[in-house]
Amino acid sequence: MRAAQRGVAIVLAMGVVALAALAASAMMVSQSTWSRQVELTGDHVQALALVGAGVDWARAVLSDDRRLGAVDTLGEPWALSLPPLPIENGELAGHITDQQGLFNLNNVVIGGKVNLLQLAHFRRLLEILDLPLSLGDTLADWIDADDVPQPNDGAEDSYYLSLQPPYRAANQPLTDVAELALVRGFDPAVRARLAPFVTALPLFTAVNVNTAPPEVLAAIVDGLDLDGARALVAQRERVYYRAVSDFTSQLPGDASVDTGDIAVGSDYFMANVRVTIGGAQARGVALLERGAQGWPAILWRKVL
Repeated sequence: MRAAQRGVAIVLAMGVVALAALAASAMMVSQSTWSRQVELTGDHVQALALVGAGVDWARAVLSDDRRLGAVDTLGEPWALSLPPLPIENGELAGHITDQQGLFNLNNVVIGGKVNLLQLAHFRRLLEILDLPLSLGDTLADWIDADDVPQPNDGAEDSYYLSLQPPYRAANQPLTDVAELALVRGFDPAVRARLAPFVTALPLFTAVNVNTAPPEVLAAIVDGLDLDGARALVAQRERVYYRAVSDFTSQLPGDASVDTGDIAVGSDYFMANVRVTIGGAQARGVALLERGAQGWPAILWRKVL
């Protein structure tokens, strides 16, 4: 009997030891996980702070560039990607893109009313990219101040309020190209196709012919096809355009452009920054406006 009791006691003791070992192991795993989470959180906070430092780097580069001259080209230091810079336990990288080398979607509506010339330019860009021309009308309706749909498959409140969930047309300029996701017809495939060629800037902007891709040049210059635009881009790679007249003098005989629609310098740029620290990564973008004083203002910024 006593032997049986001793056997039970031994089994119970072994069970208690096993449970204690499991509890200790669980506590160690939990503590290790918590410690790792704290470490990653700290790394992420530090990475986010360095994203801001990266944006300030871009502002300094653009400020120095303005002191050197008003012409902006893809051969200048601001246009070169910042190679990954080693920092404690990680790296920082970034690049700057000229937003005035792109088609400003807000040019389609000026003062709340549709600018027919700029709408025609946007439709030409859509045609070059093999996208539906009706997108020009839905974009104009999204930005213009009235509630009257454009004739070619436009869309105003009556359309957007029928969706689930319902919402209204903005009836104001885009702040960010990402807002196109709300506009009728601008599905992910369309937005991806447009992304390399369009921007959303707060004021009417001329296109910088020193940085614009051929597709944008062909869209804004009447009578210029894509091959002709590529030839102009090849020309500027040899000798950039120092003045608007340098560009217009190179146009084919049947091509023309309103000189108010083009420029050789830029005031709007996008700073893109990526920071990696330990196992954490942070990415951020900021739209910068470089005024007459040269030090760029941050119009908006976001973490991706």
